[in-house]
Amino acid sequence: MSGEECLICKAPLEYLTQEQEMECAICHKKESSKTRCVNGHYVCSDCHTQGMDSIYGLCLSETSSDPVAIVRRMMDLPFCHMHGPEHHVMVGAALLTAYKNAGGQLDLEAALREMYSRGKEVPGGTCGFWGACGAGISAGQFVAIATRSTPLAREPWGLSNQMTAQALESIGKAGGPRCCKRDSFLAILAAVEFAREHLGVEMERTVPVCSYSAQNNQCIGKRCPFSAAGHKKPTVAFLCVHNSCRSQIAEVLGRKLAGDVFDSVSAGTEPGSRINPDAVRLMKQVYGIDMEQTQYNKPLSRLPDVDIVVTMGCNVQCPAMPCSHREDWGLDDPSGREDGVFLAVMAQIEEKVLDLKRRIQAGGLG
Repeated sequence: MSGEECLICKAPLEYLTQEQEMECAICHKKESSKTRCVNGHYVCSDCHTQGMDSIYGLCLSETSSDPVAIVRRMMDLPFCHMHGPEHHVMVGAALLTAYKNAGGQLDLEAALREMYSRGKEVPGGTCGFWGACGAGISAGQFVAIATRSTPLAREPWGLSNQMTAQALESIGKAGGPRCCKRDSFLAILAAVEFAREHLGVEMERTVPVCSYSAQNNQCIGKRCPFSAAGHKKPTVAFLCVHNSCRSQIAEVLGRKLAGDVFDSVSAGTEPGSRINPDAVRLMKQVYGIDMEQTQYNKPLSRLPDVDIVVTMGCNVQCPAMPCSHREDWGLDDPSGREDGVFLAVMAQIEEKVLDLKRRIQAGGLG
């Protein structure tokens, strides 16, 4: 097993039937808990979620109305682990941010502070011990904060409880064991539909394809609605004129950096006779990739069926190619320029490949 478990020694976790006094292996605070690793290590919720304040900056700078994409960016932050109570804050924070960006009326900064205060009170393991997953509770807290619900409110009180119930129903139907990523996505998707129907705010809805299964020793595989096993990888075609430089770099970086998410091919409208030697030299120097061993210039006619077309720039004119999405990256051709220009374009391509990977993972393309 290679998935993430104990934060101290990576050993599997065990869940006790009764609480015991445990000492946090990091801050040495003593408190009662039912969760530790098989080697006896216990990490308190405060230490487990250390660094979670970084979600404030992320959320306040976000312009997206897609809460799945937002929460995935949170999941990429260093503080976030495969499982843990940080998800009990992240779900509500992503929903509040997307809700605000989709036209919902709220003070986002104040709402995020409240979400943090409430979400961190839901401890890890609630899904099994309370019968109420913290991600589902977080979705209910989102509605409670957005509608300013109190115990004496009428409609907001009812809506908040309905939201929690719908999120928990979706999570429960998927079945166990727990997966904080799967449960977060299920809670968020339930909340997107609920907000549209009951709050009149339409957030963007994308269904992600999971990229976390290797970190989860209890992954349920094809039973998971987000399993990559149930989704065909899209094929991305990178196109330029000569297929000798930018498109070749994009193809090989796509294979190296995003091969688990999409298949990469490249071609040219007027393919040259060889790959640019400066591109070959610098790709070998920076990435350790010998493009002369793996790549060659190809015409459009050699392409397989593709799902996504990416043109590199310089007004590449391509005949109509059936695809589900097309975009242009507007990159300058570095051919014949000094190494600094080449390296800058290579860095741009790497950044754009990773961004394309994230968007495909979020379910928005392909």
